[in-house]
Amino acid sequence: MRGKRSAQKPATVTSTSRPGPKAAPVVEFPEPLFTDWIDPGTFHDALALHMQRHGDSCWQLWRGIIRPGDTLNRHTIQNWVAGTRIPRTLSSLQMLGRIEHRYRLPEGYFRAMLPHQTRAPGGLKIKGVASSEQRRLAWHLPDDFNQRPLKERNDILAWVREHVLSGATDYRRFQAAAMKQRYAIRFPALTGRRSTGNIIPDGVDPDLLVAARDAPPGLAKEMADLVRFKTATLTTIGFRRSGVWNEETSAQKTEHLGLMFGALAAAPKGEVAGFGVPLADLSFGLLIFPTVWDWYVQWRERRRGFYTGWEADMLRLIGSLTRPETGWIRQTPRLAERLCPIPNLNSAEEIEAARQGWEAACDTIHTHVLARAREIERVAQVHRDPFEPILPILEAESPVGEYRKITEEILRTLPDERRYPRQAAEAIRSFLMLRLGLHLGLRKKNLRQLMVCLPGRPPRTERQLESLKRGEIRWSDRAGGWEVLIPAIAFKNADSSFFSGRPFRLVLPDLGDLYRHLAAYIERYRAALLAEAEDPGTLFVKTVKATSRDAAYDQNTFYEAWRLAIQRYGIWNPYTGRGVIKGLLPHGPHNIRDVLATHILKQTGSYEQASYAIQDTPEMVAKHYGRFFPQDKAALAATILNQVWLAA
Repeated sequence: MRGKRSAQKPATVTSTSRPGPKAAPVVEFPEPLFTDWIDPGTFHDALALHMQRHGDSCWQLWRGIIRPGDTLNRHTIQNWVAGTRIPRTLSSLQMLGRIEHRYRLPEGYFRAMLPHQTRAPGGLKIKGVASSEQRRLAWHLPDDFNQRPLKERNDILAWVREHVLSGATDYRRFQAAAMKQRYAIRFPALTGRRSTGNIIPDGVDPDLLVAARDAPPGLAKEMADLVRFKTATLTTIGFRRSGVWNEETSAQKTEHLGLMFGALAAAPKGEVAGFGVPLADLSFGLLIFPTVWDWYVQWRERRRGFYTGWEADMLRLIGSLTRPETGWIRQTPRLAERLCPIPNLNSAEEIEAARQGWEAACDTIHTHVLARAREIERVAQVHRDPFEPILPILEAESPVGEYRKITEEILRTLPDERRYPRQAAEAIRSFLMLRLGLHLGLRKKNLRQLMVCLPGRPPRTERQLESLKRGEIRWSDRAGGWEVLIPAIAFKNADSSFFSGRPFRLVLPDLGDLYRHLAAYIERYRAALLAEAEDPGTLFVKTVKATSRDAAYDQNTFYEAWRLAIQRYGIWNPYTGRGVIKGLLPHGPHNIRDVLATHILKQTGSYEQASYAIQDTPEMVAKHYGRFFPQDKAALAATILNQVWLAA
């Protein structure tokens, strides 16, 4: 209900004389015919109501808000009132502001009733910026961006690019610079990794996403032999093995070795400043020479500015491959056949000695790399602080409560499903990603691969899920709720004492309309995202478009979807007023585990209870996931001590 407003003296503007009946004078503030009304809730009905209140026709309203140089057609207002079109360009949104001013309504009154409030407006004008980037920027620019001074526009663009699109951390800046230099060797038959453009998932070396060349046939065959050795169910006759790689580990090690070979092959005088080994001369046999590894770790140090744990891990990798009895390189002396002298790296005499004494050469490199790994560990620095993007959340009294604000913002700005079914489906998908992440504390892989039991179908058995190495969300009649069941073998830490060989099982709580939105997503929204594409069976599916018919998320696209939700709904934007958390930066789904662990630590001080939330051990929580601040420890202790004074 709206109350009476104080009348203002109407300002009269003399209209230009035209043939025919004389037009009514244009009044800046027409007097309302009635002062009490009930908001109808939809944009076109609200516009019609206030036009009726002030005695305006579409023609009269158009004359009252139009200015010289404007391109708004009066028929556009007719379409707005009829509900056949809505304002979606920057110029149209500016006209809404003028209508609000004319009817003396609060600023943003009509904008709040649009059926898709978070839709990026059209009509953005930025010189020298590609249209693809303009579409990304449009989400985060104010409606009056085109009318602002040039310096202010540049400041806004700089802020959005740094804090929203890229993330203002030192590691993100290093990633952006590294993306410009292509040198890594690809093994597409083994990894199948595609480029992710400018989006780099957490923990992924940017060099891997901009590989320059495919591996030569000889090197590709050696890599395939190594992967087969480390992933086969049964070890090849005549070989001995210690440890097996799963699919993710295999892809990671393949890419990391490709990065090393790419550095060796890169031109010495180029931006990469590699060693310049001819592509055809690259082989795994090179890895038994200490000079190769000393050059590589020092090259990494020069490139990054300091040593990190990454170099120590690579040295341990070659250490495991040359380990006595079970190392693949040690058991493959034929690798020496493709060796050839490379100036300042190995000589003909060293190659011949390796061929004649392969075991001795493996002993030498095994001892060398393990010693180097210990030396590097003593001086290694942490380049990527995983907590930095979410520090405002971790520092809050209730980290989970703070993160929950993002999910509430998604629902607050939910598009009208009748007019925008696909956009509404995408918003609910983002909502469920974050909500299930907060309830389950799963790693990105487990959440991405979570299957769904559709209505009318029987749930998969534990044995079926074990063979798939995936979990499933299904309705449980016994529990009377949505249940998530994931076999232990599907987890990265399947051998952890947390599981003890038993599956992870959790009934989701029906809080905050979770069940209603989950049921709607499974029954309606998910089908809208799939369109006519093949159903991958997972709960979360991509939006299928004409240019992309694959509905299954991979590790990069799932990360992008989560990051996009944070950019649009989480990061507070001082120029638009949208977003809910000041200082938040873009991040991926793995950070949700940090939020859960830190929240429980702040509330209980128990590493054990925090480990339950993320399916891990107290030792791992204490080492990796708990950002437990001293003041929180003191506050917990003070709570107990203060009870003495209260009792007195």
